[in-house]
Amino acid sequence: MTPRGLVLSVAGLIGLLLASPSVTAQTSRADSAKSYLERGGSWLKKGELDRAISDFDLAIATDRSLAAAWYNRGLARYRQGDRDGALRDYNQALQLAPRHVDTLLNRGVVFFEQGDFGAARRDFDAVIEINPRHAWAYLNRGIVYAQAGAAANALADFTQAIKLDRRLHEAWSARCGAHVRQGQLAAARADCEQALKLAPDNTNAMVNRGNLRQVQGDLDGALADFSRALALAPRVASVWNNRGRVWLLKDDYERALGDLNRALELDPQLPEVWDNRARVWFSRGEFTRALADFDQALRLNPRFAAALAGRGVAYLRLGRPAEAERDFTHCREINGSLPPYAEEAWRAAQERARK
Repeated sequence: MTPRGLVLSVAGLIGLLLASPSVTAQTSRADSAKSYLERGGSWLKKGELDRAISDFDLAIATDRSLAAAWYNRGLARYRQGDRDGALRDYNQALQLAPRHVDTLLNRGVVFFEQGDFGAARRDFDAVIEINPRHAWAYLNRGIVYAQAGAAANALADFTQAIKLDRRLHEAWSARCGAHVRQGQLAAARADCEQALKLAPDNTNAMVNRGNLRQVQGDLDGALADFSRALALAPRVASVWNNRGRVWLLKDDYERALGDLNRALELDPQLPEVWDNRARVWFSRGEFTRALADFDQALRLNPRFAAALAGRGVAYLRLGRPAEAERDFTHCREINGSLPPYAEEAWRAAQERARK
């Protein structure tokens, strides 16, 4: 799974054609395989994936040593959403051409999306060893580091990607996210602006800038960025969640619910959406509904400290202080302290109990 706000590179179609033996029969087979490969490549460029795969199948059946056929079929399978099939083809291509950087780069992407971050990083390391000036390899390795929580390493790789290719807007956007995680908001904003200058439709940079605007109190600016991102990428649940959160901060509960419900339709496995919707219910005084959504957020992520604090306050409003105390204790264990609103609610409840 790709981290929200980051995009890994998938290399384009290439012609990795191996030299044909000199024997006439073998040359004939190689020519036939090359013809199938070229025709499959044409279909692939047109987005005719089934036809492309059929021709790559023929190329492989004719000459199993043709690494390009395995690689290109892997590309087609990846674009069909068949990650396992793509991985098998990339593995076979690398058996035949172990130093082919595009195959390594693409296989690293598949490993990453399957959650095998160690294997992904090894492939990106290999690309950098073969070609130390491969900007996309640094960008992708930085994304792996970011996912692993190695913020300094991620920042270094994003910076190196930018040094190698200053027009790589994806690297500027990714570095923006790295700066945010280190609390460097001015540097983050500058990187977002540069990404959007290079690519005005870069939705990741748009979302990052929206998050920055929200943190800095510019709610209308955040709404503008999230709305623009949704116009370009309407099926990204996390962006619906982000905009719903801003509507909540503006006390527009109906619009908040609309966006958060849409986020849950697209991806019901995001605990932060359930947490945000719980806060809408709470703000409307619907504490039982809030409790149900906090419960779901914590089923998905039992160590979600903010949801524990929120549920604790909901328990207090429902007259269940023992359960509130349990959640607050757990929140402190995870986070070191309670958020100020929860601490205030807990102290007020204790004062009432003493009277």
